[in-house]
Amino acid sequence: MDIEKMPLRKGSFVVYPTHGVGRVSGFEKQTVAGIELRVVAITFDKDRLTLRLPVNRVTSSGLRMLSSREQMGEALKTLKTPSRVRRTMWSRRAQEYEAKINSGDPLSIAQVVRDLHRSSAQTEQSYSERQIYQMALDRLIREYAAVEEIDEKKALERVEEAMSAA
Repeated sequence: MDIEKMPLRKGSFVVYPTHGVGRVSGFEKQTVAGIELRVVAITFDKDRLTLRLPVNRVTSSGLRMLSSREQMGEALKTLKTPSRVRRTMWSRRAQEYEAKINSGDPLSIAQVVRDLHRSSAQTEQSYSERQIYQMALDRLIREYAAVEEIDEKKALERVEEAMSAA
């Protein structure tokens, strides 16, 4: 996908795989090592981060527009399905979960949330499980909130409703 084919405009929401939902804050020209580059500036307010991505790297970076309501609906349906925790070593599962989160795919992120979600009646999570769960939940909630045009608190309520319906 070319930047010309992607409707990037100042103020539009985008998803960068390793950072989640950001907002296009503008287009700039920067000189790096004597070469002038055109870059798209993406601001991630929650992380207090501004990413400057060369326009010719937009496609290869995995940058994408927000998911559709249908795609987010499928992700929420995933939360209602039974957990599929495999009996492999935690370190291997943790790597797989982090790869799913960093893919930026809402369906994969929802699978991580589903697999690591614990109700109050279940066993305690380890620190690393809680960290990965929280990272996945934050990514899912931010994109859901942006797609539905609601605040993150309301998005969290809806995601928790979906998980409790499982």
